[in-house]
Amino acid sequence: MAWLILFCAALFEIGWAVGLKYSAGFTRVGPSAWTVLALILSVLLLAMAARALPIGTAYAVWTGIGAAGTALLGMILFHEPATPARLFCIALIVAGVMGLRLASP
Repeated sequence: MAWLILFCAALFEIGWAVGLKYSAGFTRVGPSAWTVLALILSVLLLAMAARALPIGTAYAVWTGIGAAGTALLGMILFHEPATPARLFCIALIVAGVMGLRLASP
């Protein structure tokens, strides 16, 4: 269950990171409210998952999924460059997250 909670926390991390772009520096009320809500939920879920998982693993997985997901959505939503080098680096992050999951309780 802790892994599912951690995965949800990471999805909310992606949500608030992407929300930063939509909030335009917190000048747009709707996207700003979503961003703050997603940030709070993300951290609360991370704290819940960290009760059962090693904090180093939980934090690394949370940031890894968040970083990879945010980078991919940046390419899709904001037309950021999808170069082979960027895609390879994202794949390395995903491989690291998978490795941590396999090596953890």
